[in-house]
Amino acid sequence: MPSSQDAKTILIVDDENSIVTYLEMLFQDNGYKTISASNGEDAMEKMNDVMPDLVTLDISMPEKTGVRFLKELKSNPDRSSIPVVVITGVTGYAGDPYGYMKFISKQSNVPEPDAFFPKPIVKEELLKEIKNLLA
Repeated sequence: MPSSQDAKTILIVDDENSIVTYLEMLFQDNGYKTISASNGEDAMEKMNDVMPDLVTLDISMPEKTGVRFLKELKSNPDRSSIPVVVITGVTGYAGDPYGYMKFISKQSNVPEPDAFFPKPIVKEELLKEIKNLLA
């Protein structure tokens, strides 16, 4: 596990407090530092103070949705290389948990996230993907 000064920082963007708390505990228990934001607007403000190494992003939130945040983040040359992992309960599409990912990846004006996880989260898979993205 990395030392605290070497630990990568993950920005958790989700409007559900229980999800934020769960992800904070999961990531911190695995050696990462965390910061959190309750919507895309709050996340952009937090990024003015601390530049995260990775962002986990919910899609459906008040103020600035995850899709708007993703578009804004990836269009900023100083921030576009930050990996984004979408974690969302918005899956739908005939019961396919990855249906929303397929839909969003076909939208020409929406950048594709680096990874996608439907809720409920399979923590082992999420941690493996985050480790790979931060390697």
